[in-house]
Amino acid sequence: MNLRTLLANLGPGPIIAAAFIGPGTVTVCTLAGVDFGFSLLWALGLSIISTIILQEISGRIGLVTGKDLSQLLRSQQGHPVFRYFSMILVLTAIGLGNAAYESGNITGSNLGLQVFWEAPRLVFSGFEVYSGTLFLGALAFTLLLLGNYKRLERVLVALVIFMSIAFISTAILTHPDWNKILEGFIPEWNDGNLSTLVALIGTTVVPYNLFLYASLAKKRWSGSTEIHWMRRDIVISIVLGGLVSMAIVVVGATNSGIEINNALDVSKGLEGTFGRFAKYLMGLGLIAAGLTSSITAPLAAGLVICGIMGWNQDIRSPSMRVCMGGIVSLGLLFASLGIKPVQLITLAQLANGFLLPLVSGWIIWVAGQRSLMGVFKNSTAYSILAVAIWLVTFFLGLKSIMAVLKIGI
Repeated sequence: MNLRTLLANLGPGPIIAAAFIGPGTVTVCTLAGVDFGFSLLWALGLSIISTIILQEISGRIGLVTGKDLSQLLRSQQGHPVFRYFSMILVLTAIGLGNAAYESGNITGSNLGLQVFWEAPRLVFSGFEVYSGTLFLGALAFTLLLLGNYKRLERVLVALVIFMSIAFISTAILTHPDWNKILEGFIPEWNDGNLSTLVALIGTTVVPYNLFLYASLAKKRWSGSTEIHWMRRDIVISIVLGGLVSMAIVVVGATNSGIEINNALDVSKGLEGTFGRFAKYLMGLGLIAAGLTSSITAPLAAGLVICGIMGWNQDIRSPSMRVCMGGIVSLGLLFASLGIKPVQLITLAQLANGFLLPLVSGWIIWVAGQRSLMGVFKNSTAYSILAVAIWLVTFFLGLKSIMAVLKIGI
């Protein structure tokens, strides 16, 4: 198999990589490097393995059953109270969470844009509106309105490749100590770095990406005969995304001792290597990270909402456009008006804290059912590995809930 054949058969994996590498991930990885050096690289390695396993399961379910996770949830058998509770929980977590994080995606992308262009602030009836966020939000929504899934894949692949080059080349050119980097893959944790460790894994293992990949995979490939392409697609994409996250940690580690208020501040510590070009490199990386996530968050929310409600999931359908437009509009409202949706994000974290272990546990159960998956069900060894991953997601969810409720664990 040559490279051209491989590239021709890659699917929506880069969209998943684009989804979890947003401004929030850039900030978390930067602070992890600044505060703890290379010592938490092992956590990113664990998150890459966990994400590959869970995303492979969700993609396999989509190809074998011909349904995405939201459609399966809607059609599942059992007590109707449990089914409706599950549907409401998913709708709340995905809708609320993606609207909140869309605000952060647009704001983070605008932070990178400000390096090149200080967009004017517009005043309406005493409210200051950030025109840069309006522009970026409109750009993201326009790409969603005008593109189809294949075109979106191409746009996001280009942005992910560009973002990868920006961050990985930055990490290499800082001339890190490679021996210390290797030592960072030896697991260690304590009370001081536990919250950062959880945040690193949590920014990679994302609940809505499980729904997103199952939906896009069944649109990209014709069925179970192409599972091998799906597996290659997700492994390549997640590993590349993980390398970008690790590169950001490495860059952050070279800035220890510098006060970091946001991801762009890290460029100050790179001026010795890149000179004035440092801030432009970070600015480009932030624009790409923010824009990719600004596209994938409403896309995922639209697919989930339409799937659960039984509406048309075609990206050009009125139902999808209304759902995607609603998520972008809410995110744009908070970002453009300078409102920090702390309470909304807190509720989203609480909902996702419940959602991550429930969804991951549910898809592991579904993938183990011969009645649904046939010969493509999980093997015993794979199920054991998946359950071990579920324990990680359970801890992450519990930690998120306790953090919101201000309870230590």
